[in-house]
Amino acid sequence: MVSKYNKIAVVGAGAWGTALAQVAAKAGREVTLWAREAEVVESVNGTRENSLFLPGIALDESLRATGELKEIAQADAILMVTPAQHMRRVLEQLAPEIAEGKPVVLCAKGVEQSTNYLLTEVLAEAAPQAKAAVLSGPSFAAEVARGLPTAVTLACADEDVAEALVHAIGLPAFRPYYSSDLIGAEIGGAVKNVLAIACGIVEGKKFGDSARAALTTRGFAELARLGVAMGARTETLMGLSGLGDLILTCNSPKSRNMSLGMALGEGRTLEDVMGARNSVSEGVHSASAVVALANKYGIEMPIAEAVAAIVTAKATVDDAIATLLARPFRSEG
Repeated sequence: MVSKYNKIAVVGAGAWGTALAQVAAKAGREVTLWAREAEVVESVNGTRENSLFLPGIALDESLRATGELKEIAQADAILMVTPAQHMRRVLEQLAPEIAEGKPVVLCAKGVEQSTNYLLTEVLAEAAPQAKAAVLSGPSFAAEVARGLPTAVTLACADEDVAEALVHAIGLPAFRPYYSSDLIGAEIGGAVKNVLAIACGIVEGKKFGDSARAALTTRGFAELARLGVAMGARTETLMGLSGLGDLILTCNSPKSRNMSLGMALGEGRTLEDVMGARNSVSEGVHSASAVVALANKYGIEMPIAEAVAAIVTAKATVDDAIATLLARPFRSEG
């Protein structure tokens, strides 16, 4: 089926970028996947597999990889899946190729550490001519690439564009729900990564399922307070990109952030865990920025503060836990 956005470019060929490229190809779109690594381009085009980041999953025959950013200019819409801390640099390189009003869908989850900006704010500075959109929700890359079912949020201030993007990449097993609430769609994905580290620590310390459920719930209260203060709608925060993504990320070792927290809870060092990975645990980089946003808006986020203190070596895991448990009793809210 021909779509308003028939040519889709995916910038960033990690596991999630590759999975989204697979989704768009299965939806009948003409897909170009940009990779920084030459070996990924060769692997995708030569063997129909991203052996570095998404091994064992056969990719659609129509999907094409490239290492040339200029080729992205031909796309009708661009999905940006580079890690949050590298998003500005790649957008600045790509900006001359982005036509006025072209949709740029931000698919990474995080807050820019150097500025405490949401990625929509980064896009507004780096490529102001683009039409910003956000894709977020409960979605493990390998499951999405295999065609297992999930649902996500796709937000754009122009709901006609959001609806057209949904029809461009939606599948029976990959169901985007459109929204006009960009902040709500974005803040959930950024904060849940930080909270997942905390839940992983609970798991690593063997504190039990009750403790993890309690921490997830109190963490969601923190996420919702910050989101509302920044202008997000409550229904978005309660939806797929907020509560839905939080439930997934805080309850499965498949989550990069939760698994990192588990390793910290078991006594491993952050340097040891990060050094052994070729994927990004975005919560490590976003924790301090989330806390800075909380301070800016006068929001109390003790769990996020504890994670930030741990990953910046300002507190040990045990000291951070002791501080949280020593907090005074109060009303729920």
